[in-house]
Amino acid sequence: RTSLNNKEARMFLAEAQTLARLRHPNIVRVLEYAVEEGAPVLVMDYARQGTVRTLHPKGAPVPLETAIVYVKQIAAALQYAHDRNIIHRDVKPENMLLDEDCNLLLSDFGLALLAPSSDQLSTQEMAGTIPYTAPEQLRGKPCFASDQYALGIVTYEWLCSRRPFEGSFWEIINQHQNAVPPALRDIRPELPISVEGVMA
Repeated sequence: RTSLNNKEARMFLAEAQTLARLRHPNIVRVLEYAVEEGAPVLVMDYARQGTVRTLHPKGAPVPLETAIVYVKQIAAALQYAHDRNIIHRDVKPENMLLDEDCNLLLSDFGLALLAPSSDQLSTQEMAGTIPYTAPEQLRGKPCFASDQYALGIVTYEWLCSRRPFEGSFWEIINQHQNAVPPALRDIRPELPISVEGVMA
């Protein structure tokens, strides 16, 4: 709920038009968009099953087989977006919806950045959800790999029932930039070595 000036409204409509063209089975569809009395409006598909966070609350482990299915779906959605020069910038369980068949739909492209190419990005305002935000994104230099980093944090959380970095706002920022996360098998020794290798 915000009011846009003329320049912001033009930017919103241009970006909404780009998002409305996204057609992927794991991205929620934008059906209509407009600016009504200065307020931006996006009409999207309704996902009856809610978010992944609702289905798997914080602290609840996700079975490995389920996590693998989820990762493949979100990774495919991100690749599709990246191929169209879109960086999501806010990959997290709350932005993953479930359709009627429990397939994942990446949603909330509200912070998405349209990039001409990954090496032509200017410095941006820091955006995203801190526990999932890549170091370069914290410095205002998001790139396509920033979304992959966020998906890695989400996957770690699914498998270990906790995120790799916890603490206060500034502690988490410091850990993202300087700390090595605890190894998966230190927390879940029953996980296959191959899974830890993928996450490393």
